[in-house]
Amino acid sequence: MRIRAMTSGGAPAVLAIYQAGLDGGHASFETVVPDWATFDAGKLAAHRLVAADGDGTVLGWVAVSRSSARAAYAGVVGHSVYVATAAQGRGVGRALLDALIASTEAAGIWTIESGVFPENTASLALHAAAGFRTVGVRERVGRHHGRWRDVVLIERRSTVVN
Repeated sequence: MRIRAMTSGGAPAVLAIYQAGLDGGHASFETVVPDWATFDAGKLAAHRLVAADGDGTVLGWVAVSRSSARAAYAGVVGHSVYVATAAQGRGVGRALLDALIASTEAAGIWTIESGVFPENTASLALHAAAGFRTVGVRERVGRHHGRWRDVVLIERRSTVVN
């Protein structure tokens, strides 16, 4: 497995992995992936990565967005990580998170955060193993497929960037 920059050439695979995650029902409030231009515009280019196997097949991806446009939050990003169904349980998610942590810390980013559905126990365990902590739970924060959903807020504070 190799971690490399996400490019538009990998867009079909990235968006397919994203849609498969959404179809599973526990990845996001979103139900349909955006087109590539919208996806691309919403992510910070320096911190968009894919994991690929020896044949170049994309196994998963990670990307970040600014959490806020306010200067005080310049070092805080929200992230998403998705792994192809066939590649789950093979260390892809952890490799992507480790690479993301290295990338963001090198850029002076001090906090990576996200919201995870509590039913997504695999994601919560992955993030805990990568040094993320639970900040709290937002109860009934939004409706998804007609029912209220809670979201577990997680974050990783850099031990390098102060």
